[in-house]
Amino acid sequence: MSITPFGFATAGTLRFGRGTVSEAVPFACAQARRALLLRSRSVAAADELLHSLRQNSDVLDLQASGEPDLPGVQANVEIARNFRPDLVIAIGGGAVIDHGKALAALIPAPHNAMRYLEVVGEGQPLDTAPLPLVAIPTTAGTGAEVTRNAVIQIPDAKRKVSLRDPRLYPALALVDPDLCLSCPKVVTLASGLDAITQVIEPFICSRANPMTDALCRDAIPRGLSALHRLMDQDAAHAWDDMALTSLFGGLALSNAGLGAVHGFAGVIGGRTGGAHGAICGTLLVPVLKANAQAAPDSSIAKHRIAWVMEQIAREFGHVEDFQNWIRAHGLPTISELGITEQMHASIAHDTLQSSSYRANPVDLQDGNLLQVLADS
Repeated sequence: MSITPFGFATAGTLRFGRGTVSEAVPFACAQARRALLLRSRSVAAADELLHSLRQNSDVLDLQASGEPDLPGVQANVEIARNFRPDLVIAIGGGAVIDHGKALAALIPAPHNAMRYLEVVGEGQPLDTAPLPLVAIPTTAGTGAEVTRNAVIQIPDAKRKVSLRDPRLYPALALVDPDLCLSCPKVVTLASGLDAITQVIEPFICSRANPMTDALCRDAIPRGLSALHRLMDQDAAHAWDDMALTSLFGGLALSNAGLGAVHGFAGVIGGRTGGAHGAICGTLLVPVLKANAQAAPDSSIAKHRIAWVMEQIAREFGHVEDFQNWIRAHGLPTISELGITEQMHASIAHDTLQSSSYRANPVDLQDGNLLQVLADS
């Protein structure tokens, strides 16, 4: 049987391993005289990075908190344009890296951000090449260091949407598991479930290809085991596996696609401001069950979903046991995030319009989507 043609793209250079954060400053200094550093407030490694950068370059130090929204991004774009950076370095969780990607895209852009945003804007490609970006994740969840989009909250529309361009892949991605060691358990759980979702959805989605399959088949059992150990055994050595799962998820989703979990998550996150990983985690099992029910017998989708459920059962006993484990560790339900039953129909409608949903392995009907929300 012939293989359907596919492509594979990622960061210009990717480095994985403990201690690789030390490579950021030599790279930045070789590339730029003026660097913009965007960082989380609580990341100790960012202070060391800032100190080292200042020995060699002019640096604009900006801090980011929470998931990026359009007003906050635009405010930082204006500050940065006055500084005229040659390069952006983003160190923090996936939200900080998305914020950094948005800055890299919009600082040199000649038009308003709405020209480039999907769903709520025109969804046009960037008119001008983005600034080079160094992405350094400090959580293991989004894989944003190897994707070509920035997820931004649009308060006026109550939606999270993407600014997407093939040139938004970071010039350098440094994945250093040591940077995750100080993650609190609540962040570990939410980001870990996001990472697991992002290797499951590309594996079962309609655009899967042999390279993303290889990544996901390795990462699904690896990530389930790592998250289990990190939450229940406090096993610091499991961070290597969790960080690798997150990285593989970013590689896979960027080159295959996602599905209904992320379709829902963008809509619910936009309405509630809830953490993306927590929303994905609470939806994962209900969406898997809905897809399994809707997939035709003997289809590739049915087979792949069954394999995923088997991996979950091997680690947690049963798919339902996994959902109970998630709840027992404190992940909120969507109703606890503020989603009422009266909102379900409009959320289901908006989910079907989302870009992430388009690669879902089956076409879920309104009844399926409403049942997912009821079970989440």
